[in-house]
Amino acid sequence: MTMNCARRVVVTGLGLVTPLGVGAPTTWLQLTAGKVGTAALTDPRFSQMPCRVAAPVPRGKEDGQLDLSKHFSPSELRTMTPAIAYALVAAQEAIENAGWKPECPMEQERTGVAVGMGMVDLDDVLMTGQALQQKYSKVSPYFVPRILTNMAAGQISMKYSFQGPNHSVSTACATGAHAIGDAFRFIKYGSADVMVCGGTEASITPLGIAGFCRLRALATNFNDDPERASRPFDAKREGFVMGEGAGILVLEELEHALKRNANIYGEILGYGLSGDAYHYTAPREDGKGAVRAMKMAIEEAQVSLEDVRYINAHATSTPLGDAIEVTAIKSLFEEHAENLQISSSKGAMGHLLGAAGAVEAILTILACHAGYIPPTVNLEDPSPGLDLDFVPLESKAWLQMADRRIALTNSFGFGGTNATLCIASCY
Repeated sequence: MTMNCARRVVVTGLGLVTPLGVGAPTTWLQLTAGKVGTAALTDPRFSQMPCRVAAPVPRGKEDGQLDLSKHFSPSELRTMTPAIAYALVAAQEAIENAGWKPECPMEQERTGVAVGMGMVDLDDVLMTGQALQQKYSKVSPYFVPRILTNMAAGQISMKYSFQGPNHSVSTACATGAHAIGDAFRFIKYGSADVMVCGGTEASITPLGIAGFCRLRALATNFNDDPERASRPFDAKREGFVMGEGAGILVLEELEHALKRNANIYGEILGYGLSGDAYHYTAPREDGKGAVRAMKMAIEEAQVSLEDVRYINAHATSTPLGDAIEVTAIKSLFEEHAENLQISSSKGAMGHLLGAAGAVEAILTILACHAGYIPPTVNLEDPSPGLDLDFVPLESKAWLQMADRRIALTNSFGFGGTNATLCIASCY
């Protein structure tokens, strides 16, 4: 089945596993209340690190915490890394939320999966290397499947018998946004009717923290005050805080969703992507790559710059990156930039790397749906020149009174990769 005309793509299911808790409602309520998921790394393995702060998924048996034993048997857990497990838990919520578990073979063939991961499990690689030094037979037969970055998508596909496009993306911190954008295009141009999509990450390991510390990318001055370590746009920002988790969405062709009376949270209107061709870790100082991604998403959405009223910024709390993103926003939107509400969820939950774009897309969808803007936590003193409305400390009502709320969400990654999604509420 191939469509020659473009089709509209809506969001019918949401699933989240984040440092603020398990479940989309939990994360949204915690975020809009100004709660923080960053915490001290107390494991002795991190004791020599310049950064001893991260934003882990809360584990336990209480509400909002993740208990993997409730979701997987011991034998199942042997086949997966934490990132794969997070993706499966978030996917279960999204699929149940969407009410889409097709049993008809044709419907299964028209349902696909596009889930990405930024990095493999470094602990798994190290421990397997140590096992190999002892004896070849100590290497797990599940080792290679566990570390493949497409295996979250593969396991979701197998669990639910989704036989449409089986796709994975690994574009550093833009992974989640690219996965959603690719899934959007699969539906828009007829390769699928439904896509389960998003990103996942679990890289809070000693080697992961050490590697980013050596890049001088992480916050190091807040080890004794971890809740204040991630502070996008703030004058005291000095690096990001590594987070973990997963964000999974169910995207669906509009008529398909209406026909089955699905609950619709919003619509994906456009997708933009570009490359800086500049540096392996630093963004272009003029922000032109980000400008092109945002412009492309807006053009595909067929909306005006003035129609956009909110931007969920990539802003990771680095001195360079936050400032360049603001430069890009001002360059594209010009005078209208002063009318925008802009916030970064990374103040509350750190930077989820490959999962960040997907988690933040879900938060943007909820902001459009609810007409409520989540805050930039820890923004106490904006840097000079960063003079836009960054929704500091407390959530705000959406300022625009119009038929439709339209927003952008940005994701930028190492290697100079940029992605923007244009998202809208339902009519």
